[in-house]
Amino acid sequence: MSSNYIGIFDSGLGGLTAVKELMHLLPNEPIVYFGDTGRVPYGSKSNDTIIKYTKSDIRFLNTFDLKLIVIACGTASTIALRSVEGMVDVPVFGVVGAAAKAAVAATENKRIGIIGTAGSIRSGAYERLIAEIDESIFTISKPCPLFVPLVENGFTTGEIAQLAAKHYLTEMKEAGVDTLIMGCTHYPLLAETIGGVMGHHVTLIDPGRVTAGFVKDYLEQNGLLCTGKADGQYQFFVSDCPDDFAELGSKFLQQEIPGGVEKIDIEKYM
Repeated sequence: MSSNYIGIFDSGLGGLTAVKELMHLLPNEPIVYFGDTGRVPYGSKSNDTIIKYTKSDIRFLNTFDLKLIVIACGTASTIALRSVEGMVDVPVFGVVGAAAKAAVAATENKRIGIIGTAGSIRSGAYERLIAEIDESIFTISKPCPLFVPLVENGFTTGEIAQLAAKHYLTEMKEAGVDTLIMGCTHYPLLAETIGGVMGHHVTLIDPGRVTAGFVKDYLEQNGLLCTGKADGQYQFFVSDCPDDFAELGSKFLQQEIPGGVEKIDIEKYM
């Protein structure tokens, strides 16, 4: 199983920030990625629809020889993770648990902010996980629906991004949080702008980065690390517009998409 793939999926492009971190931390690991670009965004969908989409994404990834699956979509992690546990014979990890633990470890004044899609924030998953670790921690959350289209249209810095960040984050800044969970894998591309609004004293938690660290620890502890690179180490699939994904995805991955991008019919896995 050590040479099996890490399967990872997102509603679109954002999960590539997690892939970037995995490629850095685990350069020998084979990775298969699916971006559900034909059904994006998940954040504005109903819980039932998000669970249905998540199950089909997992069924597709399960056509590969896997060692684990990462739900790199914050919305799917908060809403669907418990519904898909036990669906496949490998562990399924979400980005939410790792980010919540990292935020609790980072906060010094026990005041944590949470930003994400409408679906993620509506679920209250981060608040529940943080309370399970330390019920004395104060949390404040805010949906930031403009952040994803800003990132996907290249407005990660500058006046437009700053105006949106100030609009969403002023209340959190006034609440005195010293730690902020960027609860959508798109948001790390806005880290410079978000950090500029919040101030240098606020620790930003990148879900993709901390989840990659969690995966590395899991593979090491269970003797599942891949010891050498193989042909077809990276495979990328989408449900719509592979050319657009390849162009935009290179910004998230900070390199060209290795091996190209293939379109699949995700409806076959419903």
